[in-house]
Amino acid sequence: MSRPVAALLLLICTMLWGFAFIAQKSAMDSMGPLTFAGVRYLLGGLLVLPLALWERRRRTAPLTGVHWGFIAGMSLVFFIGSWLQQAGLATTTATNGGFLTGLYVFFVPVLGFLLFRTRPHPIIFVCVPLALVGIYYLNGGGLDSFTQGDGLITVSAVFWAMHVILLGHVARATGLPIFVSAVSFLVAGAAALSLAFVIETPSWEGISAGWIEIAYAGILSTAVAFTFQAIGQQYVPPANAAIILSAESLFAAIGGALILGERLPPIGYAGATLIFVAILAVEALPPLWERRRAHVARTTN
Repeated sequence: MSRPVAALLLLICTMLWGFAFIAQKSAMDSMGPLTFAGVRYLLGGLLVLPLALWERRRRTAPLTGVHWGFIAGMSLVFFIGSWLQQAGLATTTATNGGFLTGLYVFFVPVLGFLLFRTRPHPIIFVCVPLALVGIYYLNGGGLDSFTQGDGLITVSAVFWAMHVILLGHVARATGLPIFVSAVSFLVAGAAALSLAFVIETPSWEGISAGWIEIAYAGILSTAVAFTFQAIGQQYVPPANAAIILSAESLFAAIGGALILGERLPPIGYAGATLIFVAILAVEALPPLWERRRAHVARTTN
């Protein structure tokens, strides 16, 4: 797959995830965060499972214990990040949720260097602050009140950053992006639903009342978007991918304004522009940089 196509898949992810904040926020009216996350990820995992098993049969080499260890770690951070984000949305806005989740753009290059000694392209050090400023402006240049929900989503951003890093590593190492995604969906869904019966009081009535939100989150935001992410991240460096995925805050703000009446402030349009400038720069400048270096090398030889 070419890198531009992979980047397009990641951009589609951002749109589906951004609008998913609306579904996630609305679902809290009829069920708890663990109940929603559990049903959503089990649905998404079951939908992807046939394709995941087909992909697994095509691989002749067995998965090693190291592979399964990384898959287990990825599933764990995926579950924790999802839980914290969903719980946070119960007491904050979808727009704030998108903004604060976007903080993983900062954590990805830092954690990537600490965990794998991966040195990002220098353009990252320009685009990460640019994207963060864009996200900040998208929210009006500040948060009116930092609630408990805001705090939970901020912590979840660390786990989302770890998920971006581990997913890219595991997908490349195993060559099974869809399979590892399906495993993480099913593990996270089973863990969330099990805990829901301990901490919350799941009911069929509550789940039925939120079936539209569950359908969107389970089918589009989980089965489609996370699978696209796993495929696309094999061809895009984690730090670059995080910049692209940060655009979900833009779609969260748009969805919040159109559906929930959460108005985008005038300065938010400047923030949206900065985000897309960062996305364009991180994807367009490195190839141009390399082509120029190659041209200079040819002319000097």
